[in-house]
Amino acid sequence: MNVLVDGLAPLLDPTVLVCLLAGLLVGTLVGAFPGVTGSMAVALAAGFTLTLEPVQGLAVLLTIYVGANYGDRIPSILVNTPGTPAAIATTLDGYPLAKQGKAGLALVASSFVTTGGILVSMAVFLLAARPIAQLALNFGPAEMFALVVFGLTVMISISSRSILKGVIAGIGGLAIATVGRDPVTGDERFVFGVNDLNSGLPFIAVIIGLFGIAELFDQLLVHRAHVLRPISSLGRWWPTRGELAQMRKPFALGSVIGTVVGIVPAAGGDIAGLIGWDRAKRMSKEPEKFGKGSLEGLAAADTSSSATLGGSLTTTMALGIPGDSVMAVMIGSMVIWGLQPGPSLFSNDPELVVTIAAIMIVATVLSLGISLVRMRGMVRLLDLPHHFLWAGILIFCVVGTYTTTNSMYTVWVMLGSGVLGLAMKRTGFPAGPVVLGLLLGPLAEANLRRTLLIDGPTALVTQPISAVLLVLALVGLATPIVARVRASRRAEAPSERPRAAAGRSR
Repeated sequence: MNVLVDGLAPLLDPTVLVCLLAGLLVGTLVGAFPGVTGSMAVALAAGFTLTLEPVQGLAVLLTIYVGANYGDRIPSILVNTPGTPAAIATTLDGYPLAKQGKAGLALVASSFVTTGGILVSMAVFLLAARPIAQLALNFGPAEMFALVVFGLTVMISISSRSILKGVIAGIGGLAIATVGRDPVTGDERFVFGVNDLNSGLPFIAVIIGLFGIAELFDQLLVHRAHVLRPISSLGRWWPTRGELAQMRKPFALGSVIGTVVGIVPAAGGDIAGLIGWDRAKRMSKEPEKFGKGSLEGLAAADTSSSATLGGSLTTTMALGIPGDSVMAVMIGSMVIWGLQPGPSLFSNDPELVVTIAAIMIVATVLSLGISLVRMRGMVRLLDLPHHFLWAGILIFCVVGTYTTTNSMYTVWVMLGSGVLGLAMKRTGFPAGPVVLGLLLGPLAEANLRRTLLIDGPTALVTQPISAVLLVLALVGLATPIVARVRASRRAEAPSERPRAAAGRSR
């Protein structure tokens, strides 16, 4: 009971409440502008929050995370353009509903199921995170190394169409993580006489460059001088009892799918939304309506994508492995504050876990209220010229990066990372594995070296948990390759059948 009271007490601090409201406002606005992702927004805000107290900073970052999952539904439904990748599946039925004059209904229904999805997944976090963390407390160096490898391979396998490119990106992130001083001997590595590199590349500068500057440069290069006008006929807003009943089954299905997918390291809302939509279509009595304006499809997609928030938070806080790219930024910020997500967090600072859960739940409820009250005003934001947005993003990137160290060195690292990120984006290399490699590289190296020194290399395959995680890592890399080989064979099969038939006719 004392832990609960102590965890909830920070939310009564007026400063924390101001940070919470500011984060919700930023997150909702970010989601409403297509092209500005939640990862990008959290990365930009991270530079400004490092000067705050940990709870205040977490209030800003977590509420941006939540708010973006509401705002991104607006352009998805009104202009058929996802506000963030998590809202890709929303366009499948949201935009057709808007074309039928039911845009208001789609927006309100989306807000309801998004709220429900997040709250259900947060209930799972409250029930499952501590047992998972207690299990992970028994992990030795071999198990921790295997866990890091598993998390990295999962991101590699799902974040790029090419496994080879994903592997190269992951290895690149691990290589960057070796810059600085050796964690065991303290010797300099790959610093080339540059004193600033002794502490390694600044994590916040790198992620702002990869997620923020790279996206900004890409939008500048591909921009065309035309404006997508949102559908102006919003129609009625509130769903009827029959429509609410229609959404119950896809909501329940989406809650389960989204939470499970969110727990898998690196699997985000975009994947969960598409899986939830597809499964709901298979179970529906009216599958022919999916993709043409089905409330069932909209409910399944938005519930699944939003339920990943609690699942991702569970993996991040219980194991110290980022559940998605936003959580990767979150871990980086927490480490700078002197907090280490993972099993030890639940034993050393359980009040903080309660505070994090409370922030997420309060942010979800407030986001629902903001969405219902200010929906019409947020729709008008879609008419804002993009060049104003780009200028603001660039200013925030530079200022936010500079404030982390008060040195232009970090700004140059950010800009260099942005150019690298743009090149990767244009050539199909994912940024996610680079960030994960940079973040988890030191953890993987330290645990691998402890394992080799204490137990020898055989411990990696003789310890049951370590062996299972390494096997799962191999399966994670092999599964997409096998699936693509099978798909190519199926595609070739129809072309071979006519030839065989022609041969028999002769």
